[in-house]
Amino acid sequence: MDFAGKTAIVTGAGQGLGLSYARELASLGANVVISDIGADTLGEGADASIAYEAARALEAEGYSVLGHHTDLASERGCEQLVAAAVDAFGQLDIVIHNAGWVGYQRIEEVEPAFIERALDINVYAPVWLCKYAWQHLRQSPAARVVLTTSDRAMYQPYAQPGLVAYAAGKMAQLGVMNALSMEGMVDGILVNAVSPVAKTRMWGVTEAPVNLKPEWVTPGVVFLASEQCRDTGYIVRASNGQFTATRFVENPGVDYPVDLARIKATSAEQVAQLWEQIKEC
Repeated sequence: MDFAGKTAIVTGAGQGLGLSYARELASLGANVVISDIGADTLGEGADASIAYEAARALEAEGYSVLGHHTDLASERGCEQLVAAAVDAFGQLDIVIHNAGWVGYQRIEEVEPAFIERALDINVYAPVWLCKYAWQHLRQSPAARVVLTTSDRAMYQPYAQPGLVAYAAGKMAQLGVMNALSMEGMVDGILVNAVSPVAKTRMWGVTEAPVNLKPEWVTPGVVFLASEQCRDTGYIVRASNGQFTATRFVENPGVDYPVDLARIKATSAEQVAQLWEQIKEC
């Protein structure tokens, strides 16, 4: 794949998955803006050196990169990030929102600040980033946006106690993906998502893993960011070098919203009686 002349923003790119995405895009010719606030695994604190050291390391490998340190929880921070990319490289073609965190608070203990932190990085950040990126993406011949969700939000068997804030934020990104995939269609802006599984510092892993390696997720994300990707509104699940794509698909024969082409019932008792048929997927 050839990304020569393309400019990409990758958030949360100072370490782990984001750094792997950034390195691969840069190796394929892209100008890459490495955004990272340098927060801890709970999304707290800030360390500007994380983004800048990652950028210097890739520059030393001969790649065209720019480090950027800003708080993506704020609209102003997202505006500054987009402006920095365009000022440095003259255009913007790709936005990959990888930044995030995993925190645990059981529902009886959950605090407002905890929920707000999850919404800041998972809802507000992608919306503000796209708000300011959109005018530049419209001018790109192959504009791509890649958001990040999680199997632990999408699939009930993989959910875990205490992950309500995380799950809410990751499912919200799918709503953003669906809405923007339709909004971007007229301008050829494709919006997809990745659901990655990788052993990074979010897992408490500090040494190179022997399986579930971050770099084994990267091919799927690079494809979604490429001109070869012609689909929009898909989720690529990536784990251990394996990939599968999924999306929400309507049942056949539906005339939304007047006819769901499914089971009719006129009372709660009827719903109960027909429940086994109703819940068939």
